[in-house]
Amino acid sequence: MTKLFVGNLPFTATDETVRVLFSQHGTVEKISLITDRETGRPRGFGFVEMSNDDASRAIQALNGADFDGRSLKVNEAQDRERTGDSDSRHGGSRRY
Repeated sequence: MTKLFVGNLPFTATDETVRVLFSQHGTVEKISLITDRETGRPRGFGFVEMSNDDASRAIQALNGADFDGRSLKVNEAQDRERTGDSDSRHGGSRRY
């Protein structure tokens, strides 16, 4: 399974419209559109999970494609790196 990052989505995009778009290139297993925690408004990006072969086809076909007047950014999602001293961000003590 491959997780795709989908950026520059129109704010009107829904799970269903994204599913229809990506289903043209294979079976969509999961969609997660990201919303602002405070307002609940769409943030203009999300993630789509597809099989490896389907994901490759979707990237080739949809990266740079127009979707409701916006040029999509579609690529394989990267794991978020965890850097820095987590204790310092949460008020814990640091050893020197």
